[in-house]
Amino acid sequence: MKSNALNFSGGPGALPATVLDETREAIVALPATGLSVLGMSHRSEWFLGILDEAERNIRELLDLPARYAISFLQGGSSLLFATIPMNFATRAFAPPEYVNSGYWSMRSSAEARRVCASRIAWDGTRTGFRELPMLDRLAVAPNAAYLHYVSNETVEGLQFALPEAKPAVPLIADMSSDFLSRPLAADRFAMIYAHAQKNLGPAGVTVALIDREMLARIPDGLPRILDLRTQIEHHSNYNTPPVFAIYVLMLVTRWLRDTIGGLAAMQRINEAKAQRLYGTLDAMRDAIKVHAASPWRSQMNAAFTFGDERLDRAFIAHAAERGIVGLEGHRSLGGLRASLYNAVTLDAVETLCDALTDFGRQHV
Repeated sequence: MKSNALNFSGGPGALPATVLDETREAIVALPATGLSVLGMSHRSEWFLGILDEAERNIRELLDLPARYAISFLQGGSSLLFATIPMNFATRAFAPPEYVNSGYWSMRSSAEARRVCASRIAWDGTRTGFRELPMLDRLAVAPNAAYLHYVSNETVEGLQFALPEAKPAVPLIADMSSDFLSRPLAADRFAMIYAHAQKNLGPAGVTVALIDREMLARIPDGLPRILDLRTQIEHHSNYNTPPVFAIYVLMLVTRWLRDTIGGLAAMQRINEAKAQRLYGTLDAMRDAIKVHAASPWRSQMNAAFTFGDERLDRAFIAHAAERGIVGLEGHRSLGGLRASLYNAVTLDAVETLCDALTDFGRQHV
């Protein structure tokens, strides 16, 4: 159980202890049905109730306007990287524009190029993805189909500030790694999407919030499974959905609402965790280098290194002796990464910081 509490993995991420307890019980038998959640029909009244509650909880947490549809999709963000331009990059508009701010946004813009003409509005390659632009200062064509960005780059540890006003063109955000970690003004976005395995639950489900005004842009003739209207029309039940993943997601939204007390409270907790970790890393600046420049540091993912692969590996072993897991950096960047998703507790961060300090005394 200790390794669950001290799971700093970049994804799949930690889950709240109470959610794990409820899930363990549900795998054997749901109190409401007597059947395992793994064998529940997606057409059952029980599951339709789960879909309804998951949607209600998200609407309540975000104070989401009624004009937004909520869909629970499959295929992760990777499928939506292609699906979004298929649906919204129509000939009636100029090419969509993309912000290349790190590994995952590069993946999204590359996939869009397979579907349609597109433009890069900003590219952080030159500076090694250590900083971010201001979204409202980008030179975007006024008739662009949309502007797409990744709100939190998990690999490099970069996080955008939320937009202060509704942009002139439709704004689409991949919020896979910071969705429901802080309040946001959803009405500034045309679409928000997030796969589950960071803050929402296990892999298998992706949440999409779509302004219904965007649906009129979707061309006819798309394969039905790739037409975003399909899942909306069928209440996320067009084909067999990931029942288990959606059930756990619903439990997580219930935990955020009832145990944490909403997204403002969650943000305060996340700020405290990030301040504690970055404070420790900065105190060790002679030995540790944080990848992201200070103004753009992520509250969700801290990417750092001792500057020596042997020391990085030694710290992973040092941390593992204390029950800490998931600190390996992404394969594209190397080094170390500590992910502070919603379910990671402040006590867990304290344990990590103590391990860093102890290791520094012994080895650097």
